[in-house]
Amino acid sequence: MRAHSESRTLKLSRVLNLPPENLIKSICAVPISKKEEVADFQLSVDALLENNNDHSRPDIQVEAKRLAEKLKCDIVVSEISTGQGTVNFKINRELLTKTVLQRVIEDGSKYGLKSELFSGLPQRRVVVEFSSPNIAKKFHVGHLRSTIIGNFIANLKEALGHQVTRINYLGDWGMQFGLLGTGFQLFGYEEKLQSNPLQHLFEVYVQVNKEAADDKSIAKSAHEFFQRLELGDTEALSLWQKFRDLSIEEYIRIYKRLGVHFDEYSGESFYREKSQEVLKVLDSKGLLQKTMKGTAIVDLSGKGDLSSVCTVMRNDGTSLYATRDLAAAIDRMDTYNFDTLIYVTDKGQKNHFQQVFQVLKIMGYDWAERCQHVPFGVVQGMKTRRGDVTFLEDVLNEIQLRMLQNMTSIKTTKELENPQETAERVGLAALIIQDFKGSLLSDYRFSWDRVFQSRGDTGVFLQYTHARLHSLEETFGCGYLNDFNTACLQEPQSVSILQHLLRFDEVLYRSSQDLEPRHIVSYLLTLSHLAAVAHKTLQIKDSPPEVAKARLHLFRAVRSVLANGMKLLGITPVSKM
Repeated sequence: MRAHSESRTLKLSRVLNLPPENLIKSICAVPISKKEEVADFQLSVDALLENNNDHSRPDIQVEAKRLAEKLKCDIVVSEISTGQGTVNFKINRELLTKTVLQRVIEDGSKYGLKSELFSGLPQRRVVVEFSSPNIAKKFHVGHLRSTIIGNFIANLKEALGHQVTRINYLGDWGMQFGLLGTGFQLFGYEEKLQSNPLQHLFEVYVQVNKEAADDKSIAKSAHEFFQRLELGDTEALSLWQKFRDLSIEEYIRIYKRLGVHFDEYSGESFYREKSQEVLKVLDSKGLLQKTMKGTAIVDLSGKGDLSSVCTVMRNDGTSLYATRDLAAAIDRMDTYNFDTLIYVTDKGQKNHFQQVFQVLKIMGYDWAERCQHVPFGVVQGMKTRRGDVTFLEDVLNEIQLRMLQNMTSIKTTKELENPQETAERVGLAALIIQDFKGSLLSDYRFSWDRVFQSRGDTGVFLQYTHARLHSLEETFGCGYLNDFNTACLQEPQSVSILQHLLRFDEVLYRSSQDLEPRHIVSYLLTLSHLAAVAHKTLQIKDSPPEVAKARLHLFRAVRSVLANGMKLLGITPVSKM
């Protein structure tokens, strides 16, 4: 329909004597309403007049009437009316049906992305850093949120045609490795390390911390082990390397269950030397100031009064988290020459990233403007049967188990080839939709019961709708992809679906502007509700062949758009459940 509306836009721009690019952003598909049948498109007069200065700005309602009178109905537009500050267009019903369904089927996974809203969008190089757990420490809920949000942002950017690099920046350096090295020499088991590295390293870390609190000699040897690492001692480094490699291997396996992959497993360890170089550059530019305690800081106040500073060096000359982040950003610019670098972490790190970006700017890197922090809120109360979340795998196992129990109780699971896999995919959808329903910045209390409600706006409902539509195609075959009779799809339930499908590009556009998945989530939930109503009222089974064929076409389009949206969110649609 958008391609159609492109020629409409040019026609409108001639009649109204306005530039087409103003019109493109001012025309939108009308959200469907439960109350009545609404128009298909509306032109916002307010948005059109934005460019006029206030003196010459006419009354919006008067202007809407004036514009409506100028425009004529034709073979495309069957009705023109005015609303609150809008001019509304109703499209010829059969044309609407034919154009929307053809576009959905022809564009496939690119439906909505080929819209003129995205035309002229330059192809960018985008780097997204997300997930980023610490080796030997808990994989907490913050890491889980970072993983699914970062994956969504990377998926969306990729779908829009950008070149995306996904980086997992591991906490793989620092004093904890002194403790871990010492701890492993005392309490470690090689076979446990090989069979379950994440769990074994965590257990060793917890135990050595406990012992070090009472025994000063353990704390001392941990400090020595880390110093050996810093100095490049081969024995210490090879143990560290083994911890890192085995952990990454295990992570790759678990991320695969989540449907997430990374192009690069980076880490703080990569920037040991490079962060020393950053300190030298800061020093040579006269930006490094020593404090009484012997630490080094960069003044961010701009006034020289040290009211805002970033600490970049400890008093023993070693680097800090911020120094390593500076080195990493500079290195990524050298490696990827990015147009945008996005960090996905909880909002507690907002200040940290503001400081890092500021220091980069002071160092003279004007690309610091292209760095962006996407912060998110805190989730409270996520527990598994083993207690608080310690490992990502616990969450995945919990999801699978709970979903399997739900599915067994509905007694439909018998015919599934792989009930575990289906349970995990449906459960993950439930978790992701629960997380993406609100604004990313908002905190929320986690509840398994709410995640797995079978009724209402949940991921389970989306998966169920997708599976149900899939089984329609299987039952009635797919030989209906050629022509169909548009006159058979004029019931209000069909028209509502078509009007909703018309809006998909606008929803994608909104999410691409603010990187919030909730627009897509609420769109897909509405689509599923519309499909449920249509499924009840628009029977296929005992309808005349022509009608059945047209309805199947409509349901196939719904399933296609539902699947597209789910995949963007990081959900794998299931075809049976």
